[in-house]
Formats: sequence, structure tokens, C-alpha cells
Amino acid sequence: MKQLMSKIESLLFVTGEDGLTMKQIVFLTEEPERKVLEAIEMLKEDYQSTEMRGIELKELAGTYQLVTKAEHAESIQKLIENPTNQALTQASLEVLAIIAYKQPITRVEIEDLRGVKSERPIHTLATRGLITEIGRAEGTGRAILYGTTSEFLNHFGLNSLNELPELTESQDSGEEETDLFMTKFQEVFEDQGE
Repeated sequence: MKQLMSKIESLLFVTGEDGLTMKQIVFLTEEPERKVLEAIEMLKEDYQSTEMRGIELKELAGTYQLVTKAEHAESIQKLIENPTNQALTQASLEVLAIIAYKQPITRVEIEDLRGVKSERPIHTLATRGLITEIGRAEGTGRAILYGTTSEFLNHFGLNSLNELPELTESQDSGEEETDLFMTKFQEVFEDQGE
């Protein structure tokens, strides 16, 4: 049972705020629903039984998620309001590089290049003032278009986007293109970035 609890915890951690339904957990763990439910209840009890844990397991609208405990809301709010003390993650740097070179660009286009969801890195970058919404795409849904800000230029010591390093156009796949973005971006900004 401990192994199943550990597996469920890992799965919920990786899915973040998206969480997982019971059906998804049963599929991913390849365990019967009653056993998964028992493991989830044990996890809930484990989180609630000690003050040393900062998270808890909740079921919200049929989806299980790991969430922070309400008593830590004030500290979390401070972090959200003042994220500048944190270094940018690899994911945030990737998204920032893609936006810098491809702007204006939609979240879906960013995700197509990276091959993974990019909502959190986009939120982090927008919160820090490095990117902003610069309009809406034409067509169905009118997706938000993102671009860099003057704070981005200031942060990396640029006068304009023209000072970004040149990229070669010989890359064929999105993955290779993203790798090229990161290589060039890190070469130029490794001493100036966080």
C-alpha cells in the first residue's frame, strides 16, 4: 500500500493544479478503484495528521489535487507578490527565449514548440513583468498574443530586440529549434540571467 501511496503522490505532484480523476489514477497505477481509494484516504490522513506537512490532498470537482494548506496562505501570497527573489526555472527560460524570438506568439504555439504545457512559465514571466499580452490572434478563440517588455530588455541589458543573437534557419524540427533558442539564449545571457 505504501508503494501505491507513493505512486499516487508522485502522479498528483507532476499534474499540479490539473490534478487527476479517479479513473485516471486507476488507469495510471493499474490498480483496482477500491485499492486506489484506500490509498488516497491514507494519504489524506497522513497529510492531516502532522503539522510538518505544508500540503494536503483534496478532491475538487471530481479531481484529486495536492494543494497547499490554508494556514500558509499569507506566506504564499508574499511569494506570489514578490517573485523576484527566485531564479527563473529552465521551463521559464525556454518560454522566454521562444517569446523573445517568435513574438507575437500564442500559448498554443509556444506549447507546440516545447512539446509541453507552458501556462505556469507564462504566468511566472508575466508576473515578473518580462512578458505581456500584446494583442489577440485572428480566428477562432482569438488567442492571446505574448511579447517581451521593456523590463525584459532592462533585465538582460539590451537596447532593443535587434541585439538578440542571430538564429540560423537550418533547424527542421520544433525540438531542435527550441534547443537552439536555449543554447543561444544561455550563451548570451548566462552571466546576466538569474
